Amino acid sequence: MKDVAGYQQKSKTLNVLSIAGVALTLGLVGCSNSEKTETTANADGTPATTDGQNIELLNVSYDVARDFYKDYNPLFIDHYKAENPNSEILIKQSHGGSSKQALSVANGLQADVATMNQGSDIELLEKKGLVESDWESKFPDNAVPFTSTIVFLVRKDNPKGISDWEDLTEEGVEIVMANPKVTGNGRYAFLGAYGYGLHAFDKDETQAKSYVKDMLKNVKVYENGGRAATTTFVQRGIGDVLVTFENEANLAATDFGVGEVDIVYPKYSIKSESPVAVVKTVTDKKGTTDAAKAYLDYLWSEPAQQLAANLYLRPSVKSVLDKNGDKLPPIETFRPNDAFGTWDEIMGTYFSDGGVFDQLAINAPK
Repeated sequence: MKDVAGYQQKSKTLNVLSIAGVALTLGLVGCSNSEKTETTANADGTPATTDGQNIELLNVSYDVARDFYKDYNPLFIDHYKAENPNSEILIKQSHGGSSKQALSVANGLQADVATMNQGSDIELLEKKGLVESDWESKFPDNAVPFTSTIVFLVRKDNPKGISDWEDLTEEGVEIVMANPKVTGNGRYAFLGAYGYGLHAFDKDETQAKSYVKDMLKNVKVYENGGRAATTTFVQRGIGDVLVTFENEANLAATDFGVGEVDIVYPKYSIKSESPVAVVKTVTDKKGTTDAAKAYLDYLWSEPAQQLAANLYLRPSVKSVLDKNGDKLPPIETFRPNDAFGTWDEIMGTYFSDGGVFDQLAINAPK
């Protein structure tokens, strides 16, 4: 097995020399050490730009998106410089659990754009007045450039015979997943299981809850992010199955876990949407609104959409998705909002303290 630390090293945030020679490290509020970023500013604390010619954008994003943006950023920079030959643009990244990242922006992290993995995280910024109320209409596909779904990563040759959601309740099966209390990855995994229960038991809430409770009994580890869960499963060798996003499972199976893990597609799963938005209160202050909008607009370009497909994200542009059916097989999915209501309702009902997740999980993480 390749060392997963080496894999992670490839996607660390770029360390940037300050234009004014003053480097400021921003500690993300409420985030772990893996959720830090570096940025630059002038000595007086103002953004390090010169007459609009030197532009710096900070993209605050969820953890397993680091592989996409590591490759997307240079792609966009080339495009932007071709369109604006007199400008220099620098993109900085910050990655961590999606909701922790959104909270960091809400608490003052100066993000130009937020690229999250569930709508509630952008809605939080909207409520704080940081993102425009009509953010979904600013970009195509309700501001969702690509989607994913929840699949299972199992040990090579699938020794526990896991083929669908019901197998996760079998005695002796140990599950690894991200913490639904703080991560979008974990929430989608939980809601995927719950949605399967409603689908399998003809919308019977009692039976669906019973199924989910039995599944959660088998959770060995709740990790604080999707990438941390992958590391625990692949590098540390803990668990029989990792419940995670399709793109994360594929990257593990084709890179640092190659030859040691397999992917299992359930027959029915949840669609995860990755919404994006300009943090306009920040960009207006910095004078980067146009550049931030261009950065997100380019996510719908054919090169960016193909990059998403190459990394096993499902492009929102249908023509690109159709061209990549070999690596992104058709799967029946449901939208969480169709099954469970608005994200406000989902968060309050399922993931608040004492909510459905806490009621069903014997060892619910805090």
